[in-house]
Amino acid sequence: MGWCILTGTTARAASSEAPTILVVGDSLSAEYGITRGAGWVNLLQQTVTQNGFDYNVVNASISGDTTSGGHARLATLLKKYTPAVTILELGGNDALRGIPLDLTQRNLYEMIEAAKQIGSRVVVVGMRIPPNYGPDYSEKFYGMFGLLAKQEKTAYVPFLLAGIAEHPEMFQQDQIHPVAAAHPRLLQNVWQAVKPLLKSRTNNARSVTKRSTTTGQGA
Repeated sequence: MGWCILTGTTARAASSEAPTILVVGDSLSAEYGITRGAGWVNLLQQTVTQNGFDYNVVNASISGDTTSGGHARLATLLKKYTPAVTILELGGNDALRGIPLDLTQRNLYEMIEAAKQIGSRVVVVGMRIPPNYGPDYSEKFYGMFGLLAKQEKTAYVPFLLAGIAEHPEMFQQDQIHPVAAAHPRLLQNVWQAVKPLLKSRTNNARSVTKRSTTTGQGA
């Protein structure tokens, strides 16, 4: 499955020079099993605009992706979009596939570092897995996200599915992927971490003007 690229359907679209919020995730962000445009990432674009911020949200999520897959394609995404904010929603498929935890952690760490090196502010999105994978592994897996966020001083969403995980009716038949009606709650969970990282339209316009002026001065 290819990248899911969304720009949102909002009352006021972001300007062409608006900075980017890049989402690198798996099926929970790629609108698996729901109508296109109903997922939390598209809702994020709408919320960003409605709250007076001028950003383009780019959804580079792929269903089934792992941290290794995200790591492999991140450099290209960072070069293409130079995002102001990078949201990393990966790791769940690593656990489901039995990928060693240290590899998952290393991939996420290197993705965080790569984004920070270009000046992007990072949001780490945490995930929980069922206890039947073993309580020790499950807790270490969950704790990994918070540990990385603390060590790397990033924004942090403790659990993407908080508020719906205990409600089977909020999931599709596979009991893994949320139904469309659950995505506003996912958005709410993420928005709390993203909003403090954003600049107003006025501040963004000043930044663009400053960059243009600097560019026009020559070397």
